[in-house]
Amino acid sequence: MTDLSIGQPSGAAEIRLVRMPELLGLTGLSRSTAHRLMKNDPTFPKPVKLSDSTARNAPVAFVLSEVQAWIQGRIEARGQSL
Repeated sequence: MTDLSIGQPSGAAEIRLVRMPELLGLTGLSRSTAHRLMKNDPTFPKPVKLSDSTARNAPVAFVLSEVQAWIQGRIEARGQSL
């Protein structure tokens, strides 16, 4: 697990970034499904560019709290689709 935590002033919430393998582990999604959701689902967490590279495999990460909020939303929506 890569910890990309960002120090915050005291009293502020810590922001933690997670890379794609951890995103996939947290969500249980396949890489192709995650990429499809990034493209088509406006509720899916947006990637954060980690460099100025425009290459296809440029490094990105995701804000952990946004990933957790998306997961929580999926949990809450499961009873509403019946």
